[in-house]
Amino acid sequence: MARAPGKSFLGRFGVHLAVAAFVILWTIPTLGILVSSLREKDQIVASGWWTALTTSTHMEAGRLASGSDQVEKDGRFLITGNLFGAGDGRKLTAFGIRAQAPAEFPAGTVADLGKGTTLQVNDDGSYVMSSPVAFEGDRGRRVYYAASIPPSFTAGNYKTVLFSEGIGRSFINSLTVTIPATVIPILIATFAAYALAWMRFPGRALLIATIIGLLVVPLQMSLIPLLKMYNGVGAFFGVPAKTYLGIWLAHTGFGLPFAIYLLRSYIAGLPREIMESARIDGASDFEIFVKIVLPLSFPVLASFAIFQFLWVWNDLLVAMVFLRTDADQMVLTARLNNLLGSRGGNWEILTTSAFVTILVPLAVFFSLQRYFVRGLLAGSVKGG
Repeated sequence: MARAPGKSFLGRFGVHLAVAAFVILWTIPTLGILVSSLREKDQIVASGWWTALTTSTHMEAGRLASGSDQVEKDGRFLITGNLFGAGDGRKLTAFGIRAQAPAEFPAGTVADLGKGTTLQVNDDGSYVMSSPVAFEGDRGRRVYYAASIPPSFTAGNYKTVLFSEGIGRSFINSLTVTIPATVIPILIATFAAYALAWMRFPGRALLIATIIGLLVVPLQMSLIPLLKMYNGVGAFFGVPAKTYLGIWLAHTGFGLPFAIYLLRSYIAGLPREIMESARIDGASDFEIFVKIVLPLSFPVLASFAIFQFLWVWNDLLVAMVFLRTDADQMVLTARLNNLLGSRGGNWEILTTSAFVTILVPLAVFFSLQRYFVRGLLAGSVKGG
């Protein structure tokens, strides 16, 4: 007997392999950001995040103390000190006095610098440079060394970002923008989708065609005209520009065509028998909408909420146009953009800020995904 299509072992294995590949591709960058956000700045610069659990070795350069710090002992002049700070945790493995040979001498070796001058650098970073004549100059000698850094993690990056970089305030600003900009389109689009799917009125087909046409209008083309229109209407009614109301309306306008199209396609596919039975029992359109359509439409409502929330949360262009750039209204994406411009080398700040930014979208996605799947399973069983 022939095996049913799609039921073979190779077919199931291929599907599982493809799913696993997508999961890995999505998880690895997020894991890298998380690990990097918990590492020290020197470790991020020295090695990749995948080496966070191993001891890494990298080359560094430093300067010894100057001649003004020398002391005389037993007829020789000594300069002592330590290349590491207190509680550094690093271990020096080799050192050198030339950039071409930065690891020429093992740690603890007494290196001959010529003319009776010697240098000894120990594995804890302490050093002794000895000379039969007094050292001259106010600038210490440059020394190169290889240091091993043990794995260590810190939460200090998050403390710096949340309390010192203004990310905390921007986090609240993003929530202030995103939550209403997600709820308002859903409220409007759900009513519109039901009317376009199950109510008969003149111009219904033209409205549907217009909504479909609006799906292809680029945001960049309509952004400035929309801003001018909002400023004109706001000036007429005395509403100040650059407020949260403006960006709520902007995101609502940009999200409504897709929301209405998506919700109408789903609501139009609901069983006609349920609607007709409700009308026979005397239910009005509003009662049918509230008691029947909304509960059955929860899966598509959850899916659009995910799309809209992620789009608004990650938006930068609309926020820059409709909001001020001061700390009171700056959203997370704008704050990260400023950090990227002023702190391009501070990767510990950038990775921590990036991970703080994706925490809320991840929470929203996974929480709504659970209800989304539950709604699909509940709606997939039809009564007899």
